[in-house]
Amino acid sequence: MRTARLTAATTAAASVLALAGCGAGSDAAGGKTTVTTWVYPVIFDEKKNAAYWSGLEKAFEKANPDIDVKVSTYPWADRDTKLATALAAGKGPDVAYLIPDQLAAYRRNLTPADDYLSAKDQAAYRDSALKAVTVDGKAMAAPVLMSAYPLMCNKKVLDAIGTDTVPTTWEELAALGAAAKKKGYYGITYSGDTTATLNMTYYPLLWQAGGDVFSDDGRKAAFNSAAGVSALTWLKRFVDQGWTPKDLITKTPSIEQTDLARGKVACTWQNSAAEVAGYWGEGNIVMGSALTGERAVAYGTVGTLAMFRGADTDAAGQWISFVSRPENVAGLVTPGGYFAARTDGGDLYPGDTLQQATEKVLDSADVGPLNTASRDVMGALAPEIQAALLGKESPKAALDKAAAAADQIIARKR
Repeated sequence: MRTARLTAATTAAASVLALAGCGAGSDAAGGKTTVTTWVYPVIFDEKKNAAYWSGLEKAFEKANPDIDVKVSTYPWADRDTKLATALAAGKGPDVAYLIPDQLAAYRRNLTPADDYLSAKDQAAYRDSALKAVTVDGKAMAAPVLMSAYPLMCNKKVLDAIGTDTVPTTWEELAALGAAAKKKGYYGITYSGDTTATLNMTYYPLLWQAGGDVFSDDGRKAAFNSAAGVSALTWLKRFVDQGWTPKDLITKTPSIEQTDLARGKVACTWQNSAAEVAGYWGEGNIVMGSALTGERAVAYGTVGTLAMFRGADTDAAGQWISFVSRPENVAGLVTPGGYFAARTDGGDLYPGDTLQQATEKVLDSADVGPLNTASRDVMGALAPEIQAALLGKESPKAALDKAAAAADQIIARKR
């Protein structure tokens, strides 16, 4: 069961909402129920984004003439501050696009998805998608899109090394690292810059080792477990042996300035195919699977539509269910290379072997920890991981030091 957790990005929002009590409500005007919806530009082309939502509004209202849907697109920047302020003033939306850590932050203001999603709808969702939106045993929103970051390799580099096999385990990736170095290449790229999110760098290794960031009850740090030490020790070996560019441990240059873009790195789990296609050439991208240590896990994202308390449950629920249907959500997910969170929508990328391979990893994807202290703990942990990778501390000492600081942070945040 997922413990109710928050990130620091939404902690301020949660404190405001605790005072607000509930979210926005629907207005009845002209005999119609109004459902206001706030979304953010998942479709980055402004005109295409507007056309998508306008088309859905019209189609839904035609089928439901007693409901008026109003969709507003807002920028990603400062979205939590604006949403929390609006909700506190009683002027927030009935429905909003939220990511998992926000669901935990706003949980007191949300209507659980069980109240409006049919059993048929819920049965269609991937288990990993439902897990990502479940707080205290309840699904708090309807997942609408997913992504995953499996291990991905450059065929040109693999050929130069003398292999056509994408590693699937830690042992195989370490062997590739050693072989790559002999040929003048790196096995992987790893960003140890303290500004990089651990969700895409160290945490996947921690999960693969069988560990987690927080204890089951969310009250203690757990990353300094034997699994955590194993993950950091394995990673440090890549740095010590020269199997990963050492300069990236302390800085994050633009991608075009990296060895990854120059075709000197064999594999990465920290980039998407779209990011590297212009440098490797799409034909050289070989998509692997979720890397396996003790278990197979990859980082992934989940986007949702959530309903705030005060909304007309029936009307807003019909709208969310409508958007989530496979035939409707396809227009939202495919422009950005995302995937539907449901399994009943068929192949969204026919003939696209890269996307089809990525889709197979969705069931092994983890969205990262949801805890009131998540971002603050990440801030305490990242410098210690960097110190260990640079040889300033042992992996065990670094993780124990970070855990001691993290426990104090967690205690303050509760």
